[in-house]
Amino acid sequence: MNTTKQQETTQTPVKGDFVLYEKHKTVHARSVSGRFNNWRWGLVFITQAIFYGLCWVDWNGRQAVLFHLVERKFYVFGLVLWPQDVIYLAILLVVSAYGLFFVTAIGGRLFCGYACPQTVYTEIMTWIESKVEGPRPARIKLEAGPRNGRWWRLKIVKHALWALVALWTGVTFVGYFSPMRELMEHMAAFTFGPWESFWILFYAAFLYMQAGFLREQVCKYMCPYARFQGVMFDPDTLIISYDAARGEPRGARNKKVDYKAVQLGECIDCALCVHACPTGIDIRNGLQLECIACAACIDVCDEVMDKMNYPRGLVRYSTENALAKNYSKREMLAHLWRPRTLLYGAVLFLIIAAASWSLAARVPLKVDVIRDRSNLGREVDDNLFENVYLLHVMNTDDVERHFRISAYGLEGLRIAGADEIVVPSGAMKAMDVALRVKGREEHAHSAKVFFNVKAMDANIEVHEKTTFLFPDR
Repeated sequence: MNTTKQQETTQTPVKGDFVLYEKHKTVHARSVSGRFNNWRWGLVFITQAIFYGLCWVDWNGRQAVLFHLVERKFYVFGLVLWPQDVIYLAILLVVSAYGLFFVTAIGGRLFCGYACPQTVYTEIMTWIESKVEGPRPARIKLEAGPRNGRWWRLKIVKHALWALVALWTGVTFVGYFSPMRELMEHMAAFTFGPWESFWILFYAAFLYMQAGFLREQVCKYMCPYARFQGVMFDPDTLIISYDAARGEPRGARNKKVDYKAVQLGECIDCALCVHACPTGIDIRNGLQLECIACAACIDVCDEVMDKMNYPRGLVRYSTENALAKNYSKREMLAHLWRPRTLLYGAVLFLIIAAASWSLAARVPLKVDVIRDRSNLGREVDDNLFENVYLLHVMNTDDVERHFRISAYGLEGLRIAGADEIVVPSGAMKAMDVALRVKGREEHAHSAKVFFNVKAMDANIEVHEKTTFLFPDR
């Protein structure tokens, strides 16, 4: 009987003996001040001013930046892109990829720490949280305290403000795909279409969850960039670094104590760098994939160093080689420009230059020629032959254009009927055009001819090839 009880006790799993995942602990980051914090908030203001404001900017009577899915046209100030210009989207994606490689090889996860949407909106949400619930100690105390009236009041206010920011962000996001002013009219009348309603609510809920609740978990578990950054880093990549040679052995001490006399390093083990980290890591343990290079630990550590009258830079932007080989700042910066980064930079420059040249040389006129298949070729008079075509003239310029149409390729080829067309800006018009020619070469069944469409008020011209068919005799 005792043996049986012993076996039962041994086989019964004890809670906590085996777990698949670490239990999540809410990270309450400490507010910091300093030069890197100023840079971070400066980029928050810049990126959000562009995002929230650009959709309200007018350009020649329309929204300056609008990816109009209904009209299947993208407006970027004076540039009008059609589905046929999808090559520029591919170029943009390639530039973004190489730009990410280039920045990562030089400065690690600088994009994550300063411009990533997840970081930006988490900063906004945590700023609201600190204003409503108070600084870090007050928030921790609130979480550990009773669920009383004050707790509910603060939580309701915080989440209402979060929801308001998320909802307006969703409206702004949709405002780049459906004209913003029309969207506001629909909002005032509660007449949103189904797809606008879905995407506003979806984007708002996504932002509310990602930046309000998940926060650092997105960076730690969901973001693929954190996983493949290892192949982009090398010993000369700038990272947030703790100078262990200066800081160790760490330990608390009085400001007046000579730390060298008591055989201590410059780190006073205050743990403020951990409290300030938005992902909750200890930078003194070395580089970790959770580090987003926001430099909050640098700012707070510099404040401590100032108070202790120690030199700044115990935690700083540095490289593995710079720490190991005691590079000076100039030597460290010189090593940033190495074959890898020079190659990334050269490829990035060439792609941007080629794309810029292509956009600058782009003719804002597109012409499609479609033959009238119901009448491939006919004889309309004695030895006078006619073919009919449908011309789609697309004016991708930002102003209305007046075009004249001509044809060449056969002797005596002429247009029967109207040969001019007016096309509004960013629009397409169709026009039936009949070509006639007198006589034909012996035994000829077809001939190559060309349409020439030329703007009458600008140096814009397009040639399109087609075929002129002669009827069988």
